[in-house]
Amino acid sequence: MTAVTNPPSLQPTRQARGRLSLLIGSLVALVVLTYWPVSGYEFVNWDDPWYVLNNPYLRSWQPSNLVAIATDVIIRNYSPVTIYTYLVEFSFFDTNPTGYHVVNMLLHAMNAVLVFVLISQLSGSRAGGWGTAALFAAHPVHIESVAWVSSMKGLLCGAFILAHLICCLRPERTPKQDVWGLIFFFLALMSKALTVVVPAIVLLYDMLICRKKFSEALARQFVPGMLSVWMLLVTMGAQTTVLGGIRAHWELSKLHIMALDTIILWRYVGMLLCPTDLSVLYNPAVSGIAGQVALACLGWGVVGVLAWRVRRTQPLVILSLAAAFVLLLPVLNLTPITTLMNDRYLYMPSIPFFALLLGLLEAGWRRLSRVDHAWVMLPMTATVALVIASRLHLPVWQNDQALWQHTVSQTPTLPVVRFQYATMLYKQGQRADAIAVLQSALDELNPDAADEDRFRTRINEWTSGVSEDT
Repeated sequence: MTAVTNPPSLQPTRQARGRLSLLIGSLVALVVLTYWPVSGYEFVNWDDPWYVLNNPYLRSWQPSNLVAIATDVIIRNYSPVTIYTYLVEFSFFDTNPTGYHVVNMLLHAMNAVLVFVLISQLSGSRAGGWGTAALFAAHPVHIESVAWVSSMKGLLCGAFILAHLICCLRPERTPKQDVWGLIFFFLALMSKALTVVVPAIVLLYDMLICRKKFSEALARQFVPGMLSVWMLLVTMGAQTTVLGGIRAHWELSKLHIMALDTIILWRYVGMLLCPTDLSVLYNPAVSGIAGQVALACLGWGVVGVLAWRVRRTQPLVILSLAAAFVLLLPVLNLTPITTLMNDRYLYMPSIPFFALLLGLLEAGWRRLSRVDHAWVMLPMTATVALVIASRLHLPVWQNDQALWQHTVSQTPTLPVVRFQYATMLYKQGQRADAIAVLQSALDELNPDAADEDRFRTRINEWTSGVSEDT
């Protein structure tokens, strides 16, 4: 991809509007085709009870409750826009999962359209914008974000981030665009703390594409930057206040975590290029990985050298690489969170990755072929394959049984997976089997003190016939 001074105008002719409507409509249809089965899926026992089924904040529109949503850290996050959205959904759908799943699907469709607009604006190529959006719409790695009710916050935040970037990633911004950009940024920030890294992307755009001085670019991000610092102070430590997820890596040094991240980043690249063996939780090795770390560092060194060589001629390549990394930065465990890696962490970083990949494919195709636009067959063919792969993996999220049977087959050594699997069995009336699963986890997995206490407490409750919601 090469930078353009001005984005292509959307010609106000009937033919141009028709083509634009067709492109947008095809993206919405692609999402519906891929994800329509989720309308019949159930809630799952992985965070859905916290966010929806047992969430007391969703039961009332009383002023005291609305104030509490606006001011409280809820479920390890300060995200009032997300909780207000769940409140609206609960008012319409109560505990019927269909409405929540359809809303998630529609949010993803809207995000695909916003990706199309953003990448077309940046690259000057509607074909590249559509290809990026199509890969984003259909990729199996996004199933967790779309099919999981509790992941609505990522979809909502993504929509506001994309709207913010559409306003701000322009060679010249009008005061109106700046105001709307700030509004969208604030709404994204109030949806999910991931937004704190977005000002860095706009700063890089101003420096790399608009060729502004660092001091000028930094000054333009003063207000978003201060809001981001405030959000970090509000949410600091919230991820560690609720038991769950995976915590063994909390004992690792920051240097060890950074070494592990070099491998995880390559695994993310692999998941985007070949999305197989997806799971709700992963258990990457944290010891005996010196050789893998060395290879990973060598690989990233090569990427760095190549990026440095094209930094002046291909600034959008540098921006794409930097944006993907910046969007992953909050989930690389430099500050402790309760999982090492997840599919949903790739929801936003996949966008610059796909844009870069298609830009390189387009450039390579045009060197080898005289048919300029024939390269679009590559993303179209890939999209068809991704739709098929997504439809095959989608049923994993249809209910507790499907989710945890799949997950326990993928990552059987994680205590939290055994716990959720046992909970599913107990709710199905298989009490003896559920107790046996927890007991075998105690015997085989050497869980930490917190998990051991949780397992033994639940075994005692189930043995005595006492049931408790998760």
